[in-house]
Order: sequence, then structure tokens, then C-alpha cells
Amino acid sequence: MPGSKLMKLRTKEKFMNKLINVEEKMPILKTLPLSFQHLFAMVGSTILVPILTKMNPSIALLCSGIGTLLYIVCTKAKLPAYIGSSFAFITPIIAVTTKYNAIDKTGISSIGAVSGGVISAGIVYLIVALLIGIFGIGWLNKALSPIVVGSVVIVIGLALATTAINWAGLNAAYTDPSLLSVPRWAWISVAMITLIVAIIGSMYFKGFLGVIPILIAMLAGYVAALVLGVVPKSVLNEIVTTPFFKFPNIAIGKVMPKFNLDIILLMAPVSFVTLAEHIGHVYVTGNVVGKDFTKDPGLHRSILGDGVATITAGILGGPPNTTYGENIGVMAITKVYSVWVIGWAAIIAIVLSFIGPVSVFIENIPLPVIGGVSILLFGIIASSGFRIFVDDKIDFGKKRNLIIASVIIVLGIGGATLNLKIAGNNVPIAGVALATLVGVILNLVLPENSNNEEA
Repeated sequence: MPGSKLMKLRTKEKFMNKLINVEEKMPILKTLPLSFQHLFAMVGSTILVPILTKMNPSIALLCSGIGTLLYIVCTKAKLPAYIGSSFAFITPIIAVTTKYNAIDKTGISSIGAVSGGVISAGIVYLIVALLIGIFGIGWLNKALSPIVVGSVVIVIGLALATTAINWAGLNAAYTDPSLLSVPRWAWISVAMITLIVAIIGSMYFKGFLGVIPILIAMLAGYVAALVLGVVPKSVLNEIVTTPFFKFPNIAIGKVMPKFNLDIILLMAPVSFVTLAEHIGHVYVTGNVVGKDFTKDPGLHRSILGDGVATITAGILGGPPNTTYGENIGVMAITKVYSVWVIGWAAIIAIVLSFIGPVSVFIENIPLPVIGGVSILLFGIIASSGFRIFVDDKIDFGKKRNLIIASVIIVLGIGGATLNLKIAGNNVPIAGVALATLVGVILNLVLPENSNNEEA
């Protein structure tokens, strides 16, 4: 066999049978479908945040792409992670918007107020990154032992379970005000078709198809949604009539960010919620890839990248950013960890934010399609937490470990919330943030063995 053909065959076999490492670069024709897979996995959540907060979905898509590229630069292209809109800030964004819309009916004042709050939240990230860069992560590793990290990772995945079930239409009180004409059986059918294709693809697809099962599943779900009438005809008309080039309505040069104390106190503390999620995602990604990213490129660089991305989003008029669990799930399924794939996904997101019809298509990916694939992706995140327990040989015969895991999981999944009164506003500490905080405290104060256990 000629040398060139042998080399091509070996490259193909490597791609089909082995994982693709973080810094590994593949041919562009193999990279782009994988990048679209990451884009489709995150786009539903990324555009849902601005939809719920009355912001511009195209700007959110633009900010996610730019933010991801900035993150890659900050982490020296050594940590594969996609940056998208953060759900944790939905409540404070709505609160700020409502307050300033009451003052200024044009809505311009509220945009500036939200931008200032988003930027202040990003600055919190920079401060935390600086502290970790100066003092190291020894104290962090002590606080976040494997029993804490594994439990928090389980919470991150399972806390999203209700969201996936709601999107799939499987909740008991199924309603969707925007699509009341869609029968529930059609909604659920689309979700189940998407899920089944994702499962079959992950288990049985071979070769290149075996590394893009999520993309194939979402495309199959979209087609099913079109056939079953889940996608409104108005969406198809909008795709056809929308101008090809449509510049996102960014805030630069139009609105100045506001930095009033009440805005900062309402938005900035929520950063600690996303910081807890961010740290959990870094550990999950490290567990999936098999590398300790807290050492190389360093947790401080990862948090720095998230902060820079969030500040940039605030300047552009987009929602705050955070790392995305959906994309970790994609990597876990495909075993493709290349940062080049993530980078191209970011570039595609930026380009698509300027293409009108494509933006409309992506912005209208049916919720049951997102829900169907999220059932698998969110479950994989939770399963990664159990994997941490196994890999680190956590002994649940020890009451200490049993107590810490139990308290974290119940607080995180049960919806426990503490409201702090700051500047006349309720600042909630809930879910992952509260569970992590309590877990860290228990990990630091509980002895290795209880009185009725042998040392």
C-alpha cells in the first residue's frame, strides 16, 4: 500500500477508535460537524435566557461566541469549555429591568442598568481569579475534597433534570402558552424521537457518525417537529422573509452602563452562584478528559476567562456568561475534547448571529428537541459525579462521607433557598451555591471518624 494511503488510513482509524485530546487538531471537514454539535447543544439554553429576560437572542449568541474565544485565550487553549448565557442571573435581570422600566418607559435606562450589573458580576470573577493566582489552590482543594466535588457535580446534573423534563413535555402540568395549539402527544413524540436517536447514535453509530450523535439527534428531532407541526408556520415564514445579513443590536455607542450601588448589590453577589457551578464544571471536565485543569492551565485562568467573557457581554448588552454543562455532556459522549472544535463552534456562533435566516432557525429550535437531548446530557453530568466517587475510592462506610454527600444532594436538588436582604432587595442563595457552601463547611469541620467508628 502506498505511504500516503497508509497514513490516511491510520489517521482515519485513530479518529474512529481513539479519543481526540484537548490540543489535537483535526481536518476542518471533520471539525465543523463536531462544532455544530456543540453549538446546537448549547444554543437552546443560551437563547432561552434572553428570551425570558426580554433581551436580544442574537446578541446572546454573539456574546457566547466572543466569550468562548476570550476564554480559550485566557486558558491558553488548554481547557475545552463553551461559554453561554447564565440562568442564575435571570431573576436579578428581571428585577433590574422592571425597576428601571418604571423610571424610563423607553427601556434604554434598563439596558444600561443591566449592563452595569453584568459588568460588576464579571469583576467579581476577576477578583476571585486574582486571589487564587496569588494564594494558589491548596486551600481550595482542602475545601473541595472529592466527596464535596462529586456530590456537587451530581447536584449540577440532577438540578437540571426538572428543566429537561419540562422542555420534553413530560411534566404532569404540561402547558406552553406560546404553543397551545400543539397536542401534548406531538410535543412528547418529538422529545422521545430526539432522545432515542441520541441513545442509538451514542451506542451503535460507527466512524464519524459515532462522534456526532447529538447533532444527528437534534436534526432528527427538528425534522420530526416540522412533520408533527410543533414548529409554527410563522417561524418558517420568518426564516424566508428575514434579510440574509442582520447586524445584532449591540449596546456599544448607544447605551452607557450604569453602576448604581443597588444594581451592583443585586447582580454581583449572584456571581458566587455561578462561581460554584464554574468550579464544579472544571472538575467535571477534568474528570471526563482525565486531566487536572486546576493545575494546568490553572483554576484562576479559567475563572479569569469566565469573568472577561461576562464583562464583554455586559459591554455588548448581552446576558452574563458561564461555562456550559451541556457541552461537557457532548464531550463525555463523543470523547472529542479538542479545543479547536470548541473554538470553531464559537466562530460559527459569531457568524450566525449576523445571518438573519440562520439566526431565526437556531433561535426557534423546538423546546422538545432541546428537552429530549438534555435528558441524556444532564444525566451524564450527574453520572460524572458518581464516577468521581468511584475513581477516588470514596468510602461511604464512613459516616462523614455519607453525611456530607447526603446534605449536599438534598439541599441542592430540594430547592433550598436562603434570602439575604441587601439594599432593600432579596438576594437568594440557593441550589448549587447553597449546597456547595454547606458542603464545604461540613467538610472542614467534621472529623475523619465519628465517635463510634474506628480510626
